[in-house]
Amino acid sequence: MSKRFTVGAVATAAVLALTATGLGVPANAAPTNSRTFTVVAEDGVAADTAVAAIRAAGGTVVSRSDEVGMFQVTSDRADFAARAVAAPTLIGAAEQKAIGRKPTLDRIEQEQVLADTAAAGAAKKGAKLDPLDEKLWGLKMIRADQARKIEPGDRRVTVGVLDTGVDASNPDIAPNFNWALSRNFAPDLTDVDGPCEVPSCLDAVGTDDGGHGTHVAGTIGAAANGFGLSGVAPKVSLVELKGGQDSGYFFLNPVVNALVYAGRSGIDVVNMSFYVDPWLYNCTANPADSPASQAEQRAIIKAMKRALVFAHNKGVTLVGALGNNNEDLGAPRTDVSSPDYGADPYPRPIDNESCWDLPTEGPHVIGVSSVGPSGKKADFSNYGTEQISVAAPGGFARDGFGTPTYNTPGNRILSTYPLKVLQEEPISATIPDPRVDADGNIDPRVATLVFKQCKANGECGYYTYLQGTSMASPHAAGVAALIVSRYGKAERRGGFGLSPDQVEQHLYRTAAEHACPSPRLQQYRNEGRDETYDAYCAGGLNFNGFYGYGIVDAYAAVKTPLRPNARP
Repeated sequence: MSKRFTVGAVATAAVLALTATGLGVPANAAPTNSRTFTVVAEDGVAADTAVAAIRAAGGTVVSRSDEVGMFQVTSDRADFAARAVAAPTLIGAAEQKAIGRKPTLDRIEQEQVLADTAAAGAAKKGAKLDPLDEKLWGLKMIRADQARKIEPGDRRVTVGVLDTGVDASNPDIAPNFNWALSRNFAPDLTDVDGPCEVPSCLDAVGTDDGGHGTHVAGTIGAAANGFGLSGVAPKVSLVELKGGQDSGYFFLNPVVNALVYAGRSGIDVVNMSFYVDPWLYNCTANPADSPASQAEQRAIIKAMKRALVFAHNKGVTLVGALGNNNEDLGAPRTDVSSPDYGADPYPRPIDNESCWDLPTEGPHVIGVSSVGPSGKKADFSNYGTEQISVAAPGGFARDGFGTPTYNTPGNRILSTYPLKVLQEEPISATIPDPRVDADGNIDPRVATLVFKQCKANGECGYYTYLQGTSMASPHAAGVAALIVSRYGKAERRGGFGLSPDQVEQHLYRTAAEHACPSPRLQQYRNEGRDETYDAYCAGGLNFNGFYGYGIVDAYAAVKTPLRPNARP
């Protein structure tokens, strides 16, 4: 999960923030004293009652999500947030505050991008279906190459990619992209995304100026078309739910609106590879936080939980990346990275009973950890019996210590990526040259990291390696989509689907059990990591803190009969 949970490309891992974003401001907009807020109502408060309270506090509602009691508000009152918090019908208000900086390259997702690649050709072999599939060790690990012989996915099954967008021009994405359902909920914000590409600041559907969402989408459902590479479920429909900024931030308004839309629209599976910004952990009353920050976080918690429950109750299977902070989510460390938007971060001791990493710790979310080609838990991956559900291939650059494949690109996950982003991304933090030039040619220095495939008509697709729980989650989401495809039923009004509870139970029951390592305390000294990466694996074979119920298994999922009332 990078702020997005990849260890990712343009931005630091993608994030959800309660700061009221959702309205983009054009780069040439005239200055104004009006400020933008996200306001969340108390439980049981009617939407119209909340609107009346917002108006009384001096705010103007510009958009509303009645299903979750969330409102986007503008106000020119300096004391609006305090007046909103004081209203008995409102939980709180959070202001969108510019900080004038962009996230940096995510060091986990692209760790050691220029490492010695002499052994890169030793990538694990899978069933070769598309030209680059031999590099997709993850497909073989979860037996997706075998699963598609039974069930390649059903076009009626829709998978929402709640991310930075999806580049529908990629020839492996185009055949499965659902234009009718796709939406952009996250207009560009000039303070972090740079100048808007279009006057409205709302990028066109089918584009991705961050790259992360396109990579996720390819792993889920790149077409098996004899070109490029293929995804876990190569015949399902991919739906862009743009809830993340180009820069990698994920704010509350766009994310909640995307989840509500997914529920309303009958989307079957939604993948969420990010966490909620500006707080790594949202706490109800952390003593280190100011009263205003406490109210903001309570509003984030309430709105996110409502949105997740709403989507689940409408038939959406929710899959989330567990995170790249190499910590036990049941025993979190002091948070030193929050807030990462609107103010400077400060140390925040985290109480596990009253703090949540959202959305992965939210209701009904299937939490996914990352493993490398050997099956070893990735050094960066979060873990813990409290929140983990399953494990999946997410890449682990330093896997295979002592073998020729150690620290080679092939230990990561290869997937689709936008040409535009590759032409903007530097080769590394110290080499500013772009990875791909203006003519579409790959820089020789990243020839083992970036790939190009072209058709006879000149149409080309681009692909790159990333690692992170952001890459693990879409493997699990793809298997969930195969389960819906295989066992779904026709529904009213021409719909098709399967209960999220049934999908979740079947995913767990068919996962390949994986025992804790021996000794249980996993250390990464050989991989160059210090004691802060030490991880203790609690639990047994059936369920443990590193693997949950096991590593997802696509073949077992489509071959094993569904037991409607089974428990994992």
